[in-house]
Amino acid sequence: MQKFLLFTLKILILTIAVAVVLDFVYTAIYLQSSNRGKIDHVYNSKNENFDVVILGSSRANNHFVAQMFEDKGLKTFNYGMSGGHLFEADLLLKLMVERHYKIKNVILEADLNLSNEHRDFGISSKFLPYLHQSELIKEHFFNELDFKELYYIPFYRYIKFDERIGFREFHEVALKKPTNTLDNKGYYPLGMKPNANMKNNIANLKPLRHNKYYDQIKQICKANNINFIAVMTPMCENTKGINYFDKVQQLYPEIHNYENVVIGDQYFSSCGHMNDTGARMFTARILKDFF
Repeated sequence: MQKFLLFTLKILILTIAVAVVLDFVYTAIYLQSSNRGKIDHVYNSKNENFDVVILGSSRANNHFVAQMFEDKGLKTFNYGMSGGHLFEADLLLKLMVERHYKIKNVILEADLNLSNEHRDFGISSKFLPYLHQSELIKEHFFNELDFKELYYIPFYRYIKFDERIGFREFHEVALKKPTNTLDNKGYYPLGMKPNANMKNNIANLKPLRHNKYYDQIKQICKANNINFIAVMTPMCENTKGINYFDKVQQLYPEIHNYENVVIGDQYFSSCGHMNDTGARMFTARILKDFF
């Protein structure tokens, strides 16, 4: 029995040692990454200058054509992240400020994402390689239910989110293989989908009266003299519960409602996302109204 317990103890110590080593190696590689995605690009950069920074979910990523801003002489990057929530947008802006970005204007897509304060497990996992290196990231995740496991158990975060930051991504990062995420200055154009479902039902969505991440983004902009522009972006005509956008405007009168400025299914790739033609029409209107 004593031999068995001793053997078990040795295995446990060896497992912990291997986990610590792997955690160190993975993190060291991720700290060298800057061309795989928007989060690592920001984390491993500093002193950038922008006239316009765009934040939000896919409804920012697919809707704001950054090159059209550039054509007007406005240095711009679209940091919208498909699947992302305001949890991630807030943290990304905090990292930009910490890295001494000089930003004149922030355009925030704030509409459907105002209905929750949850993190997106896939997108937010991209911050986790830096959890022990960044007090900012640590504080942002501190109240998450799985924080203790993520922070204190070596290599656990890489196992839990293997699909996003596990071996395959580690291998690609180590080889410095770029993705298309940073192409087109962060804008991701969508095409036409002939069989796309142009119906949606958002009747059950309710905007939170005080979304803390939205409020924090506003506060960051105010504290750093950044002009804050919050907008709601278009959806297809056949959407049930479209009065959601009116509810947002009642709670947040400073958010500009552009939900119906692009009309017609021919301008949409799906009910919630415009194709490239629709995005260009929408971006032209934003430029006209604000710049």
